Amino acid sequence: MDIQDYLKQQQEKIDTFLTQVVPPGNPLAKTLYESMQYSLLGGGKRIRPILTLAAAEAVGCQGQLIMPYAAALELIHTYSLVHDDLPAMDNDDYRRGRPTNHKVYGDGLAILAGDALLTMAFELCSQPATESGIPADRQVNVMYELAVGAGHDGMVGGQVMDIQAENQDIDLITLQTIHNYKTGKLIRAAVRIGSLLGGATQVQLENLTGYAEDIGLAFQIADDVLNMTGTREELGKDAGTDAKRGKKTYPSFYGIDGARDLAEDCISRALRRLDDFDDRADPLRSLANYVVHRRN
Repeated sequence: MDIQDYLKQQQEKIDTFLTQVVPPGNPLAKTLYESMQYSLLGGGKRIRPILTLAAAEAVGCQGQLIMPYAAALELIHTYSLVHDDLPAMDNDDYRRGRPTNHKVYGDGLAILAGDALLTMAFELCSQPATESGIPADRQVNVMYELAVGAGHDGMVGGQVMDIQAENQDIDLITLQTIHNYKTGKLIRAAVRIGSLLGGATQVQLENLTGYAEDIGLAFQIADDVLNMTGTREELGKDAGTDAKRGKKTYPSFYGIDGARDLAEDCISRALRRLDDFDDRADPLRSLANYVVHRRN
C-alpha cells in the first residue's frame, strides 16, 4: 500500500474531527480556546490516532465510532508538547514550524491550554454508551489504558526521568527505561485502545501490544537520529537540542548507523508480530516501516 496516501487520508479525517472538538466555549475564556486550537490544529503527523484506527482495522473494525478515542490520543500528545516546550522544561521556541504556544500566548495560558486538552481527552472517551455506540465496559478499559499510558507510570513518569537524566552519565538500560515510558507507553496505549475497541481476542491483543512496544522503541531511536541529522526546516523545530541539553541518546551509545540498525531490528520484530493477521493489518505493517524512514 502507499503509506503516504494512507497517512494523508487518515490525517484529513482526524483533522476534520479535531476541528469540531474544541468549541468556541465560554466567551470569557476565549483566549484559552484559541491557545488550544493553535497547538492542536497546527499540523503534526497524527501517528498516535492513526495507530488507534489502524489497530481497530486490523481486527476487523472500521468507522467513525473509533474516532473520538483516536482523537483523545492526539489531545494528550498535543498537551504534552505544549508543556514540554515551556521554559521550565525544554524551553523550545518552535514547534511544527511555528512559534511554540507559550511564545504566542504566554506561559500561563500554555499551561492551562495543556491542562484543558488533557481533560478533554477523557471527556471524549466517556460519552454515554447510548451516544458513542461503544459498550460501557470497553469505554472503561480504554480510559484505563489512556490514563496508564499518559500518567505517572507512563509518559509523565518518563518525562521526569528524562529531566533528571540531563547532564548525567546514564547507562543504556536507564536510557531504554526512560524512552519506554516517555514515548513508548502512549504509543502502546494507542494500539491497545484500537485493539480493545475493535474487539481483539486475547492473542491478538498480546501480539498487537508487542508490535506497539517494538515500534515505540523504533520511533524514539529514529527521533534521536533525526535530532542529530535533521534540519529545522525538516523537523519544524530546532535540531541538535539533545546534545545542547546534555542528553544521552541511542546514537550516543551506538553511533548514527548503529542506532539506525537497531531501529530496523525493532521493526523486523514488530512485523513478525503481525504474521497471523490478514491484509487488514497492512496499514500497521506500512506504519512500522514509516516510523524509521520518516524525515520529521
